Amino acid sequence: MILETKQTTVAYRCPHCGAGVLSAVGFFSLSADMVKLKCTCGQSEMTAVAQHDGKVRLTVPCLVCPSPHLFTVSQSVFFGRELFVFSCPYSGLGIAVTGEMNQVKAELARGELELLDLLEKSGMEAEDFDRFRNDERSLPDPQILDIVMFVINELDAEGKIYCRCPHDENDRSYEARVTDDGIEVSCRRCGASRLIPTDSRLSAHAFLNADALYLE
Repeated sequence: MILETKQTTVAYRCPHCGAGVLSAVGFFSLSADMVKLKCTCGQSEMTAVAQHDGKVRLTVPCLVCPSPHLFTVSQSVFFGRELFVFSCPYSGLGIAVTGEMNQVKAELARGELELLDLLEKSGMEAEDFDRFRNDERSLPDPQILDIVMFVINELDAEGKIYCRCPHDENDRSYEARVTDDGIEVSCRRCGASRLIPTDSRLSAHAFLNADALYLE
């Protein structure tokens, strides 16, 4: 008999250096002892502990508050959800994520883009803003690609990608190709295309809020 082991992906963002910290957590490792996710800068860590009542207790550093926040969830939530976000109770910002790896990566990237937007609107000092914008560890290129591809797939699934084909065409087919300048989305039928830049977090954030994608 083959046993199916429970496993989830856990991530948080370091409030000191801005880096995203991500790791897979298995049921047996969590049951055996406390699981720690520690940032490579050495200034923050997140812990998860399996309690005797079958719940999981998490201690998560906060991007806004000086002290970490404590969360308690059931193991069915911790291991069973495709995506679950833990938010700061005061600011509403997501500070930790659990779930399926690709969705966790996309949410981690999405959360940083939203944080950048919030910091920019609040008039944050330029040197502090650059810490998040330029630190490659906080959102490396693969994560920018992940979030842009996530939005493209969402728009495609919702039928919100438009090209030169008649609107009543049912066999329209789109492809996304990674280039040096970004992700090029094109229609295989009419050849219309559009390049989505992936060279900056701010441009990725702008695309994050897109209601539709128009190919030319």
